[in-house]
Amino acid sequence: MSAQLDQVTAQTANDPDAQETKEWLEALEAVLENEGPERAHYLMERMVDLARRRGALIPFSANTAYVNTIPAHVGAHCPGNLEYEERLRSWMRWNAMAMVVKANRADGDLGGHLSSFASLANMLGIGFNHFWRAPSEEHGGDLLYLQGHSSPGIYARAFLEGRLTEEQLLNFRREVDGKGLSSYPHPKLMPDFWQFPTVSMGLGPLMAIYQARFLKYLHARGIANTDGRKVWAFCGDGEMDEPESMGAIGMAAREQLDNLVIVVNCNLQRLDGPVRGNGKIIQELEADFRGAGWNVVKVIWGPGWDELLAKDKEGILQRVMMETVDGEYQNYKAKDGAYVRKHFFGKHPKLLEMVANMSDDDIWRLTRGGHDPHKIYAAFKVAQEAKGRPTVLLVKTVKGFGMGKSGEARNTAHQTKKLDDEAIREMRDRFNIPIPDDKLAEIPFFKPSDDAPEIKYLHERRKALGGYLPQRRMKADETLVVPPLDAFKAVLEATPEGREISTTQSFVRIITALLRDQSLGQRIVPILVDESRTFGMEGLFRQIGIFNQQGQLYEPVDKDQVMYYREDKAGQILQEGINEAGGMSSWIAAATSYSTNNRVMIPFFTYYSMFGMQRIGDLAWAAGDMRARGFMMGGTAGRTTLNGEGLQHEDGHSHLFAAAIPNCVPYDPTFGHELAVIIHDGLRRMVTEQEDVFYYITIMNENYAHPGLKAGQEEGILKGMYLLQEGSKDAKERVQLIGSGTILRESIFAAELLEKDWGIAADIWSAPSLTLVAREGQDAERWNLVNPTKEQRVPYVTGLLQNTQGPIVATTDYMRLFAEQIRPYMPKGRSYKVLGTDGFGRSDSRAKLREFFEVNRYYITVAALRSLADEGKIDLAVVEQAVAKYGLNPNKPNPVTQ
Repeated sequence: MSAQLDQVTAQTANDPDAQETKEWLEALEAVLENEGPERAHYLMERMVDLARRRGALIPFSANTAYVNTIPAHVGAHCPGNLEYEERLRSWMRWNAMAMVVKANRADGDLGGHLSSFASLANMLGIGFNHFWRAPSEEHGGDLLYLQGHSSPGIYARAFLEGRLTEEQLLNFRREVDGKGLSSYPHPKLMPDFWQFPTVSMGLGPLMAIYQARFLKYLHARGIANTDGRKVWAFCGDGEMDEPESMGAIGMAAREQLDNLVIVVNCNLQRLDGPVRGNGKIIQELEADFRGAGWNVVKVIWGPGWDELLAKDKEGILQRVMMETVDGEYQNYKAKDGAYVRKHFFGKHPKLLEMVANMSDDDIWRLTRGGHDPHKIYAAFKVAQEAKGRPTVLLVKTVKGFGMGKSGEARNTAHQTKKLDDEAIREMRDRFNIPIPDDKLAEIPFFKPSDDAPEIKYLHERRKALGGYLPQRRMKADETLVVPPLDAFKAVLEATPEGREISTTQSFVRIITALLRDQSLGQRIVPILVDESRTFGMEGLFRQIGIFNQQGQLYEPVDKDQVMYYREDKAGQILQEGINEAGGMSSWIAAATSYSTNNRVMIPFFTYYSMFGMQRIGDLAWAAGDMRARGFMMGGTAGRTTLNGEGLQHEDGHSHLFAAAIPNCVPYDPTFGHELAVIIHDGLRRMVTEQEDVFYYITIMNENYAHPGLKAGQEEGILKGMYLLQEGSKDAKERVQLIGSGTILRESIFAAELLEKDWGIAADIWSAPSLTLVAREGQDAERWNLVNPTKEQRVPYVTGLLQNTQGPIVATTDYMRLFAEQIRPYMPKGRSYKVLGTDGFGRSDSRAKLREFFEVNRYYITVAALRSLADEGKIDLAVVEQAVAKYGLNPNKPNPVTQ
């Protein structure tokens, strides 16, 4: 007898009073039959509570039996024409397969995936045919985060709907010529089709949770009616190992996001093998979600199992179901009915008796719940009608369902993209695809005529639900008026004599002005991650309130203060706690609201820059794919700006991350007037012009005087570089000093030293965006490369500097690579030296840090002198004198190696 049978027998044999147990169970049966499950649950809870109060240790279990949550006699049946739906689903399976296989027979390295859609097809069919609403005048539309690897099946459906052409299917994964289809959901590349990029594992469920909360936010603030809208997120059970997948499920329950449904496709397999070969992923996820406060619905077994479970009076079948691990379940579906009879039902003699009258084929036809339309429909209906908390559906399927020996339930299923002729024939026969033998080698797509009853049914179902999905709105229908630049007068003018402020304070003044604006004020979404006081933004708490669906159920400890912590049902601030990933997900929801909600929102996500791009870089990249519009504000930026905090807090590289995202517009301004000009132009581009860009702007907490905006500087600020001040006209020698952020001020001080101590003039160039300067240079360089006989373009920075004199020195608070971006566009024959903050940060004062990283005024001065000496303009002895004069240690180790 197997170990499992020993355990089953022991559970009954070890009962010290079987008669008493029987009486209690019969009493419970009577309550269930006569008074219903709610009454039974109440009585059981009371008994457990009493036992605990009397000292009995009864540990909590968040797990239920390994059976369907919805009993067979309770679940709603699918009202559709299941014959039509089955045929449509089969045609989609075929066309999805044909698309991928054709692509890889023609060009073997294009890739593609078949097995994910094969396991999801039933669920997607039920959703598209009966639940998911498109945007219409009556409904804002449901939002779908679809499993990225299932994209071929989504294309196959759109092909039958007439939304995609055969030519597009033939160009699957061939996008360069503009005729093809994206490998995965990519709004950037298919802007009228895909809404959300989901193939970067874990980001889908995380973004979906914050998207659902943002719908609640819009409704509570009266900006959009989001009642009745649902967010549906599909992910794989293997994907749930990503920390992002599970990281916010507590927030979803706490915020009572009953507009959220996560569907976990539990096909028991990752990309390489089983998810929990030695365990049960469905049970694990059930405990996680139920413990977090979610409504959990398990869809494990298809209808063929209902009769067997009804016969299971002793619970033997259920116990064997529970004890069988996922590695075994995967194996069963990779084999045949005889194998299942022997290795599953053979675990107990009574189970073998139970299936004695069933053939091996009958046993093989015992399906999993995720492949039965009625089971799926019943679960979707429960999720659709859920109130008060989010719902997770744990749906058991077979990876590669229908792919036969080529991939069904096999470890290689995910990588299967090429099928041989026999596998194609097997699939044709299994799903009754009307393609003759002599055409099979061509793997033709199948699409019946437009007047076929199944196609008419397909269109009727989508018409009843408001239109076709997925679809994406590219521009909002509304127009908002951006205030003129002088609305930011408070930071455009020079600071009064003796007054110093930081660019962070300038930002607070700008956002305060925007909140008061009649057109944009209600559309500003301040997003904070528990550092409001660091950035001087706590004044907004009382002014506009922190969004909380429950309001404020307590009296805040600082209620007697002017800037007390005020939560409000209609609050405007999204306070995410210590949670950059959550803040970024909220920012993405707001930054794409023009598309998802037809409402232009203007999010400002403010955070420690060190904890931004490097921590949420994948989300920032996804935001670029989603054509997000908004402002990311990297506070306390730079490697030497943040006093005393040390290595983990000092950012010298976020601008390199930002430069990698093509539609991210990055700036590192030094002064308030630069910040105002940048934000104002960002509003023009993103709100007025509805351009698909977003801004990353670094701000600092170092106080100093600001010179104010001078006429004509706006264009240079926006292009990324402009002449801030000229050096003396009378000096014999001259240098050009470029800087950004707070280190620009060190360049200004260096200019004073050069003139006072060495009689050398220095022109000061403010470079609010070296990245934009570099991008413009690359564009000019490319034009010249492919247009050799036309008038050659001069890069912007080349034009600025080509009529100046002397070597060029660029210094920033970031790694040298930041300023190295523009080296190729320096005027010919001119030396270009870069100083930066490569290496790990340190905890110390700003002055000591700038000395350590060799970016202070003295190092800039010496770098300028050395450049002059290298050009033969001054003697090297002058450089040595400067090193001694300013106390620079020639033997100091390189900070990069420390």
